[in-house]
Amino acid sequence: MGTASRRDFRGRHVVVTGAAGGLGRALSLRFGDAGAAIAALDRDRDALDDLAEELGGRGIRHHAATCDVADEAAVRAALASARQALGPIDVLINNAGITQRSLLARTQPAVIRRVMEVNFLGALHCTHESLPDLLVRGGMVIAISSVAGFSPLLARTGYAASKHALHGFFDSLRSEVESGGVDVMLVCPSFIDTGIEKAALSGDGTPVSHGQAVVGTRATPGGIADRIYRAAEKRKRLLLPGRIPHLAWWISRLAPGLYSRLMVRSQRAELDAG
Repeated sequence: MGTASRRDFRGRHVVVTGAAGGLGRALSLRFGDAGAAIAALDRDRDALDDLAEELGGRGIRHHAATCDVADEAAVRAALASARQALGPIDVLINNAGITQRSLLARTQPAVIRRVMEVNFLGALHCTHESLPDLLVRGGMVIAISSVAGFSPLLARTGYAASKHALHGFFDSLRSEVESGGVDVMLVCPSFIDTGIEKAALSGDGTPVSHGQAVVGTRATPGGIADRIYRAAEKRKRLLLPGRIPHLAWWISRLAPGLYSRLMVRSQRAELDAG
């Protein structure tokens, strides 16, 4: 698989973290419909059971494991059970994540620590545990980042920090493993209709209830999952799915001051709610 010019996921073992949520579910179904066996990892047992039932109903070979990716021991156990059920890992999709919405002046450090534990350390745990298989099999790692992974985002210091960390980690990892046929792809969507903001952490760690300003329209999980699948087939290093991520990428690089002003203006409601 690692030496082919285009990847074929039929019969491959694909691990998806945060699999029971909107994008994770769509990714599990998209890769599964393409012939992959799916190891679905998530903290939500009930939602995971629903996903497993849907995968089974589509005739997709699968394994479901309850797992908090921030818990390194839990990750080891979940991936061991996935290997036992489906064989060595060919593809890891680091999708699990949480968000935070509060100004830093009103945010407890423990909240940002928790965001880092899930978004960054969770990806580290899963990648480190999967890496021996990926190196032998010429596999692939896909990390779901965000526009906040390469640009600033108002009232999201913890979230942006965790996504920026993914870029440093996976871009560096690529330099270590690409000569062995392992592909690493970062995905940077903007706003997806997944409901993740409903579980955002406020400054004291409790769920925040106010809405989020959205630039453009929300993409559907199924649409983003399909774009990720097609980019993975082509072995892309970076996917900016849609007009807003492309604009954000270029403006933040060519005119960072302008980007910051536009971003603050579009997210002004966050100042009042944060």
